[in-house]
Amino acid sequence: MKSVVARAPSSTANLGPGFDVFGLALDAYYDEIEIIKQGNKIIIESSDSVPLELEKNSAGLVIKEMSKKFKIKDGLLIKIKKGVPAGFGMGSSAASAAAAAVAFNALFDLDLDDNALVKFAGIGEKASAGSIHYDNVSASVLGGFVIVRTDPFDVIQVEPPKDLVLCVAIPKISVPKKKTEVSRGVLPQQVKLSDYVKNLSNASAITAGFIKKDVELIGHSIKDIIVEPARKHLIPGFDKVKTNALKAGALGVTISGAGPSVISFTSKSADHKKICKAMEKGFASADTKCITVICKPSKGAFVA
Repeated sequence: MKSVVARAPSSTANLGPGFDVFGLALDAYYDEIEIIKQGNKIIIESSDSVPLELEKNSAGLVIKEMSKKFKIKDGLLIKIKKGVPAGFGMGSSAASAAAAAVAFNALFDLDLDDNALVKFAGIGEKASAGSIHYDNVSASVLGGFVIVRTDPFDVIQVEPPKDLVLCVAIPKISVPKKKTEVSRGVLPQQVKLSDYVKNLSNASAITAGFIKKDVELIGHSIKDIIVEPARKHLIPGFDKVKTNALKAGALGVTISGAGPSVISFTSKSADHKKICKAMEKGFASADTKCITVICKPSKGAFVA
């Protein structure tokens, strides 16, 4: 085999109270990575605005580390097509990293298991976020709803309910280059035990909701009293966006990943366009435009 193309979906992380633990793959946007055996060096090519240095590109870093680990000396051309908007809490760097790990695994017949693929994809997050996080990459690699445990390392994947629908509002604002660092920098270093207990109970209920395929339980448990209050000031009009969406029929609303996108959890029977319009009006109250996307959970990365 001379070349492989893999695609990986966008994702949302945290789902409210599941900070750094929960992820959900979204069938909204996809990144595509093609790896071609050629030459004697690893080179990145892209018509999109991405870093072309291996160490600064999430896909490039994954492929560099996998080549080193498996002692592969082939020259490689990495072609990157970005579909996931970068910097908006939709798992953009994770989608590239996930597609790169899956493509490399297929190209060299490595037959890696799910946990190994996620671990390699996680390395790519160093390029964009400065440190490894597995929530988005796990969702992008495996699809569906994921729970990440790091000690021991284990990713649990659960198939979402078929009637779960997500409404995502992506504001048209400029995001800082090191957005992840900025959004982590505002988080409290200590939390009240009572707040921790409330978040833990909601996170547990979300997990039960996915296992029981209960959309209402999932939506009504999307409540975060630790991270969301610390970050919401970074998103213009957040409170209004959330209130409007809930009034329009959303079951639960929270920040998508580190933001600034806002995601509503709804059922198939909800009026999704009405919820999207309500979110648009919420952003408009803060003189901010947004684009909205209605999507379902996605399967994971795949060889195209």
